[in-house]
Amino acid sequence: MLEQTPQRLKCWAAGVLLLVCTGGCLWRGQRYNTFTTRTPLSQNEILILGFMGGREPWNNDERGVRKLALKLRSMNLPDVHVETVENKKRSLAIELITNAFDRNHDGKLDQQECASARLILYGQSFGGAAVVKLARQLKKIGMPVLLTVQVDSIGRDDAIIPSNVASAVNLFQRNGWFIRGEPEIRAEEPTKTTIIGNFKYDYSHKKIDISKVSWMKKSFRIAHTRMEHDADAWEKVEELIMSAIRKRGG
Repeated sequence: MLEQTPQRLKCWAAGVLLLVCTGGCLWRGQRYNTFTTRTPLSQNEILILGFMGGREPWNNDERGVRKLALKLRSMNLPDVHVETVENKKRSLAIELITNAFDRNHDGKLDQQECASARLILYGQSFGGAAVVKLARQLKKIGMPVLLTVQVDSIGRDDAIIPSNVASAVNLFQRNGWFIRGEPEIRAEEPTKTTIIGNFKYDYSHKKIDISKVSWMKKSFRIAHTRMEHDADAWEKVEELIMSAIRKRGG
């Protein structure tokens, strides 16, 4: 009999429950032409990528990640571009990032282009784990990340933040019976990455309106769902992102 580590069991259970809660539906998935950002970006322009949780499509306007992206877009922030990505589509994110910062149009990112990139990543649930995985991929090519934000992150190896990330923050809950977010992120190299904080949210008594959420989600991952619909949590994410935008020139 094969032994399963607690972390693997956690990921397996989360995956099964999320599949059940989405009805096991399948779709074609996101394609590159869903992005609206003009590329390449000019010097000092910033790209923000939000990774969707579960099996949610990139354009589900009812989900927290997408809602925040649309809100940031509506602010018409100068030189700021925001996109949402399905958490299984990191390859699309890499393609967009390459096109965004490949200013000499040679199809790859050189040292100067990487160094001048301005990038922020955030995500919820499996999207939170996708943020860390993408940051690791970017480290291999020498690209810095201004900020990573994980919201109730679910997935393997989502606790160690790679050294190319300047600042990182983690929002999580531990009330769920089956699905609980990563409780503590740590810097791979503390001298290079600032962990802004691991912020715990308690849903044992806090009232969050999830009346429109399916009964399956409320039954199997109620605390995880409450956090996704918690306006206070997303206000915190917005505050962190806006702070990073203001510091982008530093």
